[in-house]
Amino acid sequence: MTDAADLRRRTAELLAAHPPATTDRLEFLRARFDAGLAWVHFPQGLGGLDAPRSLQAVVDAELEAAGAPGNDPGRIGIGLGMAAPTILRYGTDEQKQRLLRPLWTGEEVWCQLFSEPGAGSDLAALATRAVRDEGGDWIVDGQKVWTSSAHLARWAILIARTDPDVPKHRGISYFVCDMTDPGVEVRPLRQITGEAEFNEVFLTGVRIPDAHRLGAVGEGWQVAQTTLMNERVAIGGVRMPREGGMIGVAAADWRARPELRTHDLHQRLLKLWVEAEVARLTGERLRQQLSKGQPGPEGSGMKLAFARLAQEISGWEVEFLAEDGLTYDDWTMRRPDGVDFTGREAGYRYLRAKGNSIEGGTSEVLLNIVAERVLGLPPEPRTDKDVAWKDLPR
Repeated sequence: MTDAADLRRRTAELLAAHPPATTDRLEFLRARFDAGLAWVHFPQGLGGLDAPRSLQAVVDAELEAAGAPGNDPGRIGIGLGMAAPTILRYGTDEQKQRLLRPLWTGEEVWCQLFSEPGAGSDLAALATRAVRDEGGDWIVDGQKVWTSSAHLARWAILIARTDPDVPKHRGISYFVCDMTDPGVEVRPLRQITGEAEFNEVFLTGVRIPDAHRLGAVGEGWQVAQTTLMNERVAIGGVRMPREGGMIGVAAADWRARPELRTHDLHQRLLKLWVEAEVARLTGERLRQQLSKGQPGPEGSGMKLAFARLAQEISGWEVEFLAEDGLTYDDWTMRRPDGVDFTGREAGYRYLRAKGNSIEGGTSEVLLNIVAERVLGLPPEPRTDKDVAWKDLPR
């Protein structure tokens, strides 16, 4: 079995064969993947070594100390956190071999075509249609919305309705969509921050080969659950040090501006600091659970905590900084590569955090998931459970 000593040896061999100071960044990342040091818990030949997930930290620490380049996870987070686990679990051998390496190295960016204008919180009500033609390909028509990174993406994970004659959860299939194909149109959605980090995507007669389907026809909802559970862990379970992230920025503001301190603000900051530390330690426990299997509904609780804390901390910071908290560096319409919660000013954090309780599952929906699947409370009545999708009122 691979252990920490073996991983250090393998990492040293990688560094010796590809010195970071003289090796092209992409060449180094490809070599790291091929050495099984990309995500060590993945299978051999797919960037891993079938090692415990917890040992990834050993590799990361060795490479960081050597100044090795990273794969910019902030830019490719959807691929890493959502697409890759789904492909690993449901993809064919050919799909895994073709898609996982350029996904991890960042050569190919991914986006997520799930939400629709009429199917956000109730995602299973989606109306985007995929109809199979005589040649076996799927022709897709519909509209998706809130699609992060669609303007950068080469690939998308897509769910579409393939059978309208069965209840909504049973008539969905899951596909990999090439965003460069004819019929894919990406339009920016300008947000409250002034940026267009999100997009709406229109699909008109987009042809998807059946070889790009993940899972069985009509079982896309089960496949999507893997994506959604991993998405919530990716959003709410990011590893960080004590006083890292937004609480670290708020604490630094407090230490740097003693003239703005009040007793009330101090008490609120202490409360937020403790809650942020509890969330961080809970995230560590969740990652230990992940090393033993697939993520469960506990990730929804982490995402809930992340959204609430981000909004409360950013609100505290704006109030503490008074008029300085209202400054904003640039309202220019732009399409960024990602979100920066710690490198921008307080005004940006306050505005951007408003979306945290919507993206990746609304807080209201996640509260239901935690209540029903974690606490075991009675589920809400669902009158549409056995009704064919085509007969649902819209």
